[in-house]
Amino acid sequence: MRVIAGTARGRRLKGGSERGLRPTSDLVRGAMFDMLQAMDADFERTLDLYAGTGALGIEALSRDAGWCDFVEKDARFCRVIRDNLALAGVDEKAAVFCIPVERALTKLTGQYSLILADPPYAEEKAGAVLQRIAGSSLIGPDTIILFEHSKRKAPPEALGLLSLSTSRRHGDTVISIYRRGGS
Repeated sequence: MRVIAGTARGRRLKGGSERGLRPTSDLVRGAMFDMLQAMDADFERTLDLYAGTGALGIEALSRDAGWCDFVEKDARFCRVIRDNLALAGVDEKAAVFCIPVERALTKLTGQYSLILADPPYAEEKAGAVLQRIAGSSLIGPDTIILFEHSKRKAPPEALGLLSLSTSRRHGDTVISIYRRGGS
């Protein structure tokens, strides 16, 4: 696994598949960020939920995000995220919250321009958690939520006031993007 583009391009990151993690492939990660850049997404203040190895948030930081908060409940993966932030040279622009995503609502403050959510495909509560986040003070007028999920589950048509803007399939993975007005 490596950083696809930006200031940390080509840097190798520690993986997590040996620890039961399903990391997003380089191909899918590249497609995600191509979609976001085509939408003129603002990466300035990014939130990486269900962060795993931190690859999504690190990709945003490499592409000039000003800040990224990472939320991951597994302490082993929190250490991997911290190591990967240092490997990519972006550790001064990030914070790691080693808590369940459900608790993040009570710990995080301010609005995010981009929220990246890559929950485990079997996580039944992920949709409800994203609905709560979409209705929270973490969402600003131009916030975009990118939700990575299995093709076996249809994405919700809306998350709070955010409408499904686009959805693209890559193998078993679907990338669904939400924003106000849906486009």
